[in-house]
Amino acid sequence: MAVLHMSTEELSRVETLMHVVSGRMTVTEAARLMGVSRRHAHRLLLRYLDDGSSGLVSRRRGQPSNRRLDDALRDRIVALVRIHYHDFGPTLAAEYLAERHDVRISREKLRQIMIEAGIWKDRQARRPRPYQPRYRRDCRGELIQIDGSKHWWFEDRGPQCTLLVYIDDATSELMHLKMVESESTFSYMEATREYLERHGKPVAFYSDKHTVFRNARASAARGDGMTHFTRALETLNIEMICANSPQAKGRVERANATLQDRLVKAMRLEGLSTISEANAFLASYMAQHNARFARAAFDSRDLHRPLAARDDLRSIMVWREQRTVTAALTLHYNKAMFILEPGEIARKLARKRVTVCEYPDGRLEVEHEGHVLPYRQFDKMRQVKQTSIVENKHLDAALMLAQQIQAILPHHRKRNNDAPARQSQPAHLFPEVEVASKIDRRRLGRPKLKRGPRLSDAELLERGTLKYVKTT
Repeated sequence: MAVLHMSTEELSRVETLMHVVSGRMTVTEAARLMGVSRRHAHRLLLRYLDDGSSGLVSRRRGQPSNRRLDDALRDRIVALVRIHYHDFGPTLAAEYLAERHDVRISREKLRQIMIEAGIWKDRQARRPRPYQPRYRRDCRGELIQIDGSKHWWFEDRGPQCTLLVYIDDATSELMHLKMVESESTFSYMEATREYLERHGKPVAFYSDKHTVFRNARASAARGDGMTHFTRALETLNIEMICANSPQAKGRVERANATLQDRLVKAMRLEGLSTISEANAFLASYMAQHNARFARAAFDSRDLHRPLAARDDLRSIMVWREQRTVTAALTLHYNKAMFILEPGEIARKLARKRVTVCEYPDGRLEVEHEGHVLPYRQFDKMRQVKQTSIVENKHLDAALMLAQQIQAILPHHRKRNNDAPARQSQPAHLFPEVEVASKIDRRRLGRPKLKRGPRLSDAELLERGTLKYVKTT
């Protein structure tokens, strides 16, 4: 069994000493052949005669090195690196250990210690993970990769915006392009509606883990954990699949890189500088792009399904929220109160749930079992709250002061955190109030009075000598 653990050199010595024992070779010839002195050759021969092949195995094998660092020093080095230099490389960490802690160690030895302690990875472990290429799907319409590419599409002629890209996995054909201000739920709803009206329903969409497609904080309190976009696709019987890495949806990623090169130059030659102009141009550009880069699918079938009569896309691609109607026939949504008109249907809805529907075009409807309920809106972000007690003669000045403060610092700082992004909506009911920084009363411009009592803010404002200044 010991022969299995012998080195090549040791096996060669066994063969040589066997010739010496059989009388076919002298000790002097064996010493010259093994590259050792005659005296050491005699020593090896005695070990071979006493213990056999195992006698030629090095006695130091399995033993700690004589130059091994002391365990206490090794533990101290590991502790120092973990506390102070956990993100340092071995070379830089060795320099600081010598400079600040008087611990002198070679960078290679420190590298080995850091690898054993799990602080550092060798070159092989730091290599990027290999991604095996995935075969294309067989049929057109089987898998549509979608992604948003934020870029300076108009260069210095216009603002930075996002291009929504829909590409077929089987053919690399650009199925739909739409330029939008930002990658939001409403922009994807509008672009997907246009796609479905043109091509029909694919088997599945393939995207990244953007919050439009995947709810990372799904909980029982929020229902099924689906996003508004994926819930709309489920209604249409379209599967939504999220890729685990950008490399998994490499076809649309490579298409984005190609578009950032070719489309930018094409729009420059056309002199386009606005989103509306770009959207009017994208249809003709897609035809040129597909003629150059698209390829035939393995299977000639098209798996797009036509829209059914019940598939009303404009009522499906909607942001839906459930709310409870109060006894006063009101409901609260996004820091706004909606007062239902007391009709025959609305009077029966006290303490019941209704659905608030926000459309990509900015419309908002309150629905219950297919009935659209008329309402009036009261925006709580615009209400005036003044709790100061003032005398009657200073009431006008106090109200003017309250209006100025509320114009700078509204009662509600912002809308709900889970409200949709509305940059892509042409009009909506929830204007965002620009929030300025806190009032610096040292910059109010209060005049210095040499004599007389100190005047209040209301009295100064009534005299016209007090002006509020926004701090930058």
